[in-house]
Amino acid sequence: MTAREVALNVLTGVEENNAYSNLLLNRSLQQAELSPADAGLATELVYGTIARQATLDYFLNFFIKSGVKRLNPWVRSLVRMSLYQIRYLDRIPAHAAVNEAVEIAKKRGHSGISSMINGVLRSALREGETLSFPDDLPTAERIALQHSHPQWLVERWIVQYGEETAEAICASNNEAPKTSIRVNTLRMNRDELLRELEAEGRSVRASELAEPGVIVESGGNMANDHLYRDGRFSIQDESSMLVAEALAPEPGMSVLDCCAAPGGKTAHIAEKMGNRGRIVANDLHEHKQGLIAEQAERLGLTCIETSVGDAMSLKDRFEAASFDRVLLDAPCSGFGVIRRKPDLRWAKTPEDTASIAKLQRQMLAAVAGLVKPGGILVYSTCTIEREENQRAVAEFLRDHAEFVAEPFEAAALNGMPQAGGAGVQILPNQFGSDGFYIARLRRRG
Repeated sequence: MTAREVALNVLTGVEENNAYSNLLLNRSLQQAELSPADAGLATELVYGTIARQATLDYFLNFFIKSGVKRLNPWVRSLVRMSLYQIRYLDRIPAHAAVNEAVEIAKKRGHSGISSMINGVLRSALREGETLSFPDDLPTAERIALQHSHPQWLVERWIVQYGEETAEAICASNNEAPKTSIRVNTLRMNRDELLRELEAEGRSVRASELAEPGVIVESGGNMANDHLYRDGRFSIQDESSMLVAEALAPEPGMSVLDCCAAPGGKTAHIAEKMGNRGRIVANDLHEHKQGLIAEQAERLGLTCIETSVGDAMSLKDRFEAASFDRVLLDAPCSGFGVIRRKPDLRWAKTPEDTASIAKLQRQMLAAVAGLVKPGGILVYSTCTIEREENQRAVAEFLRDHAEFVAEPFEAAALNGMPQAGGAGVQILPNQFGSDGFYIARLRRRG
């Protein structure tokens, strides 16, 4: 099976069954046993086609009389994927993309389908760079089409951040995500890790955003590196590393991580504690307990104990005011990680955001009583929605006078707003990292 056929199967599965593209792609790549280069191409085709879907459909509708939405799912996926190659991938000759699409269509369909696909793609090729958007489109519609996002989401971000920032967010969501790793400071320091990775021939640099972070410019899958297997580093986004910095755990403390899986932040907390103290890593799903335990074992962390249950019921399982630190890395809309999960933009609705914001407020109120007087509660999400972030925290502080918002130190964040309980909102266009929100709340002594 070729890279394009694997990609087509994944895209069709996403279309027909609302499958998660990352899970279906990983499974398909394992089964297909492609070369690293072909696996990379299949990955690019899946994520790129999904990310650029609105733009591709806009142009395809010029050449498909019935409209792209009325095509059979695999045919729709094939013409989208092929136009994506023609329009966005310079290294693939356009004629190769067309020929491959026609061959796949012959195999999967009949001559009428392959002929239609050939005609559509050659028409798009002839139009070339003249394929463009009207000059008089309203701003939100232009941004939505040009950067391929749902218009309702663009309109929300314009209200929250202004037109210029909203467009910058959308543009950055279509960039390739960076690979970033976090040094396990119990086994080596960041400079030592940088030297070892460079000795392996990798291109790496220190993160400007997170103190333990390293950006890997090139070098393949870091989970295959012997230093990863030896527990010298973890794979984690830079923004996510700031959560443990905000929590500021110290050796010997008792810490509760309410929604811990897969365990990256839990492990970072343990490393900052020097593996001394007690961390309860809780998650709703029993099967995810193993992921946390695997991380801890690989990194040599023995102070982590796993727990399974609803975060809302933690107050019934643990004594009030029994933890020095509590982390609520809450379920959220995920709009800060669209760069990594491009189908998120199409899967969510305005109603989803409203319902999850309600849940987040309930969870905050439910775990707050577990924090000791003088202790710290950190609330974090991987979204950029103010309803889920600043407003959730503002309402919590209004209803819980025993807590006060407190700024936290991170060199790269100097000058970013942390006053009035707003916390820190990192946008995906600012550092090339995930969009993340972090608020540190101290319980009065």
